[in-house]
Amino acid sequence: MPWQTPTLRQVRELVRDDITAALYGAAFIGNNVLRVMADAMAGLAHHTLRYIDWLALQLLPDTAETEWLDRHGQIWLVNADGTTGRKAATLAHGSGTFTGTSLSTLPMFSQLTGGDNQTYETLSNIIIDESGNGVGDLRAINAGAAGNLEPGTGLNVNNPPQGIDSGAIIVTMTGGTDVETDDELRMRVLKRIRQPPQGGAAYDYEHWALAVPGVTRAWCSPLEMGIGTVTVRVMMDDLRADNDGFPYESDLVPVTQYLDSVRPVAVKDFWALAPIKQFIDVYIANLNPDTPDVRAAIDVALQDMLYEKAKPGQTIYAVWKSYATMSTPGVNSFDLTNNIDDVMPSGGHMAVLRDIYYAAATPNP
Repeated sequence: MPWQTPTLRQVRELVRDDITAALYGAAFIGNNVLRVMADAMAGLAHHTLRYIDWLALQLLPDTAETEWLDRHGQIWLVNADGTTGRKAATLAHGSGTFTGTSLSTLPMFSQLTGGDNQTYETLSNIIIDESGNGVGDLRAINAGAAGNLEPGTGLNVNNPPQGIDSGAIIVTMTGGTDVETDDELRMRVLKRIRQPPQGGAAYDYEHWALAVPGVTRAWCSPLEMGIGTVTVRVMMDDLRADNDGFPYESDLVPVTQYLDSVRPVAVKDFWALAPIKQFIDVYIANLNPDTPDVRAAIDVALQDMLYEKAKPGQTIYAVWKSYATMSTPGVNSFDLTNNIDDVMPSGGHMAVLRDIYYAAATPNP
């Protein structure tokens, strides 16, 4: 039968009974010495039992807490950068434009500050040309997704030298990722245990892709482009949250490079790609209760369903949309008026939620 840790009260009774038996009927009357000593011993024993309970959870990666989960990760996982365990945060990098007097120079490692107090530095000497403009490479000082900036974002040059204006404009600033979360690390560890390396199996490519910073989901399609070929599609849900998690072409470069370094030499060719967005709409009528909070919760529930179920080429069944909506806290009833399956046009298309329409009539086809 399964082990059940006794309560403190039960441990006290066990210790008292044991002492009574050992001392041939010694009585625990009031707060005598035997009773105090027995209860103190029971407290220590119960504390040890509770520690063993906690330790039992740490010995398996599916229930381990952060510190122990890191140890499991260090044992099982090797990342694209050669480190083991949890993927570290990465630095955002890109370029910016500067203005000033012709032939003025902004030295390498000059620092710039953004509006959110993020700090950046130049990676080379930037020389202002005859038109009064200069372009140079930049990177964030601190790792993390907070260092990513939209093109056109303004930065301030800290203590600009003579001839250099105090403002700069971002051309690109991407690639910053946060430290891998516990859930993401746990998923990778469990995948590695359940799917041990096979020297180039489809799931090997998925494991390799997930080892690249920023990649959160990956799917492999062998032979999709012909005999001897492999196609790997990836998502970067955190890094490219503003693009529904779909990576840009530049994001695929490190994925391609790492796959090329670990793939079997017998593979004729391979591709690392982003899935193709296939927008789907959901039409709901007669929602009860129909409140802003309930609508917001439905949106979250449908997004969570797609995160779990959607993958390249995967049909999104109407029953999945209906179940996600009905399982939303607060929803009593509703009608799904476009009660159809969303079929993907190809094996590379992947469903993305576009709009939820709350209407009483079935939409026109």
